[in-house]
Amino acid sequence: MARYTGPKAKIARKFGENIFGNEKISKILERKNYPPGQHGQSRRRRPSNYAMQLREKQKMKYAYGLLERQFRNFFEKAEKMKGETGVNLLQLLECRLDNVVYRLGFANTRSSARQLVNHRHLTVNGKIVNIPSYVLKVGDVVQVRDKSRKLTVIHDSVKRIRGDLDIPWLKLDKGSLSGSFEQIPEREHLDSMFNVQLVVELYSK
Repeated sequence: MARYTGPKAKIARKFGENIFGNEKISKILERKNYPPGQHGQSRRRRPSNYAMQLREKQKMKYAYGLLERQFRNFFEKAEKMKGETGVNLLQLLECRLDNVVYRLGFANTRSSARQLVNHRHLTVNGKIVNIPSYVLKVGDVVQVRDKSRKLTVIHDSVKRIRGDLDIPWLKLDKGSLSGSFEQIPEREHLDSMFNVQLVVELYSK
């Protein structure tokens, strides 16, 4: 499956959740809180366990902007780690550079953050990194490059943050447009939007 580039509101309506974190999509979901398509408002049968598992995997893939092979690679890596596979998987996805750029508030969405990384607007520990899937380590510092500091998209996004960043595992310095990766996110700090156990069950068949 190629990376989805179509209307994100349509995908969000399919899942009934704003998986992309876009305010415009939240407003659309308020007006159209049913799936897209001709039969979107009709009653539907209860989905099978497999359908629920597949749906959860697709939801995570769309939310983090991953292809099937990329997602499976992260899952296989999570399986080999100590602890719960589902928690490990979410931690690995949250540690991706594009996600951290999004969480720090340098971009309004993960897709926008991915674009900033691809276009070499960010550094990690002073070196340009243009790989969105780059996995950060504790102590790494992500910063907007000097030549990119005047980008409107970054300033408009950072302005939306009131006070300190409300993410315990990240630390933001608005003045220098930099952020540090303080720790691996704990289970309670991970996104509760996803039922990762269903994804583990799907891949364990």
